[in-house]
Amino acid sequence: MAADSFLVELGVEELPPGAIDKLSDALAEGVSRGLADADIAHGEVTAYGSPRRLAVRVEALADKQPDREVERRGPALAAAFKDGEPTKAAQGFARSCGVEVDQLIHLETDKGTWLGYREQQQGEATTALLPAIVEKAIAGLPVPKNMRWGASRIEFSRPAHWLVMLYGSDVVEASALGLSAGRTTRGHRYHAPEPLELAHADDYLEALEQAWVLADRDKRRERIREQVLAEAEVQEAQAVIDEELLVEVSGLVEWPVALAGGFDERFLEVPAECLVSSMKANQKYFHLLDAEGNLKPGFITISNIDSAEPEQVIRGNEKVIHPRLADAAFFYETDRQQPLAARVEGLASVVFQQKLGSLGDKSHRNAAVAAFIAGRIDGDVHQARRAAELAKCDLVTEMVLEFPELQGIMGRYYATHDGEDAEVAQALEEQYLPRFAGDAIPQTRTGQALALADRLDTLTGIFGIGQRPTGTKDPFALRRAAIGVLNILIQGELDLDLRELLELAAAQHQELPYADGLVDEVLGYMLDRFRAWAQDEGIGAEVYLAVRTRPVTKPLDFARRLQAVNAFARREEAAALAAANKRVSNILAKQGGDVTVEVDAGLLQEDAEKALAEALSSCHQKVAPLFAEARYSDALDVLATLREPVDRFFDDVMVMADDEAVKRNRLALLASLQALFLEVADIAELQH
Repeated sequence: MAADSFLVELGVEELPPGAIDKLSDALAEGVSRGLADADIAHGEVTAYGSPRRLAVRVEALADKQPDREVERRGPALAAAFKDGEPTKAAQGFARSCGVEVDQLIHLETDKGTWLGYREQQQGEATTALLPAIVEKAIAGLPVPKNMRWGASRIEFSRPAHWLVMLYGSDVVEASALGLSAGRTTRGHRYHAPEPLELAHADDYLEALEQAWVLADRDKRRERIREQVLAEAEVQEAQAVIDEELLVEVSGLVEWPVALAGGFDERFLEVPAECLVSSMKANQKYFHLLDAEGNLKPGFITISNIDSAEPEQVIRGNEKVIHPRLADAAFFYETDRQQPLAARVEGLASVVFQQKLGSLGDKSHRNAAVAAFIAGRIDGDVHQARRAAELAKCDLVTEMVLEFPELQGIMGRYYATHDGEDAEVAQALEEQYLPRFAGDAIPQTRTGQALALADRLDTLTGIFGIGQRPTGTKDPFALRRAAIGVLNILIQGELDLDLRELLELAAAQHQELPYADGLVDEVLGYMLDRFRAWAQDEGIGAEVYLAVRTRPVTKPLDFARRLQAVNAFARREEAAALAAANKRVSNILAKQGGDVTVEVDAGLLQEDAEKALAEALSSCHQKVAPLFAEARYSDALDVLATLREPVDRFFDDVMVMADDEAVKRNRLALLASLQALFLEVADIAELQH
């Protein structure tokens, strides 16, 4: 079977830069899926993309489907012949197969013998199947927003202008989005606007690079990185390459050329975050730092042309950035003319959520909860209350209204300018930490108290108005809020009871339609987030379930138990003890829960039960102080020594003895065994 490369390229007007990777990957996945469904063998599938094209190349694509043996089953043999002659059923089946009855075969199955027919079905040519495969792949692209162009009713993300489909050196006759496939692509819009004929699918990348287009997304991205770093070295600076910005810039150019520009040093009086936000968000510039890590009055921009007069391009970019930075300087100066505290009253007119009141209402609720938490974690209650009062004030400043990503950051700057306590100012920024998985938590006690209070208020409030997140919708980012609370409590080693905190947070709301059972619902939701937390920590689901069955409401304690049980599960004794606990659980469950843990030594008869009773007594004395100090790993190390006496007990002792008193005493022995392990977790869940 022969094989060759296949190329499909859809040429369009400039795509949204953030959509290129997603669309090109989806096109590759769609083509791969279509080839798999058609059972066509192939090699590597690679996605390409640039502002003006989405493309896929498939290596070593077989020229046809494999031949297949098709088997058809007809009537049962008993119904196919009568007195040795074929019945109408047999004759009809033979006609449907295009053969005579004597050419049919017998098929033996576990349900009897049947008439049947086998034939070799020739595989279809790949070129005959590709048009439908590609058309379906294009139709299935996750286009963020469709548009029409010209008089056509065809819709796509941007107007489509050309379609290339080559199998080796041959054009595949096909159409999509109203375009007929050919071998003609386009190079760079300005450097190589003439049509470009591709001789072979394998010529794609090289031919386009000759036409000033880097269609390989990774190569284009790395070219930008290399150029930015090289240009920064020329400027005796360090370039900060934000990966998200790098992806976005890569989606704006087909032939990247890095150019360095500068701006007036007076703008450095404005906080660096403001200048960086303006350069990144508005102009897609990479900013520069000096050797001490301070912002330099310069930037690197990526042009889509290799200009003969680059200084003109640079001057144009400098001219554009100047008013942007001037705006940032104006916002900063204007905002500082009024202290943050003066904006507190204005929060009353900003809606947080229609049923939960204004940002002012939220600030009052947060202040009460933050002050309580600060008192429990050796923080400053006054500072926590003050930080909560000021926390949302920067949301109504000119700078944050222009650059929302600076919330909290500007609060810190403005609070510092106003002479607020340093920890209060720091807390205004820390209230949003952690912002994403792996992000740092607040380092100050005031910041921790405020961050916890804000999230707990949102969780109880949104649940309390009946807007629990679903599998697909979480508009208030409650999952992130819940995981943020867990991370702060665990990483900050804050031994706080989540139920108590939720009860306090819920009590701050004046009226909640779904107040009944609210705390239990939110608590369950938050503890369920431990499954994802445990997974991130490399802890198995069975370990999570073992701990989750216990009524643990302190996340720090929950995490310690998870880590202890996870370590225990890797011990040699774990499997046997888990199985034994499962057996104990089943035995005790049949007793209806009416079993004491008090063992009468006078009723112990067998050596094995006496040995177990002695071992349990010894373990209890050793683990009691360990449990009191939450040293669960050490406690489980002690309990692991019970494996031998437990195994011996089940081998030598009949639990359900004829003597009722002896039986109840043996059940008590098992109940005391179970109770010891349940001080940490239900390790019966570890049994697979």
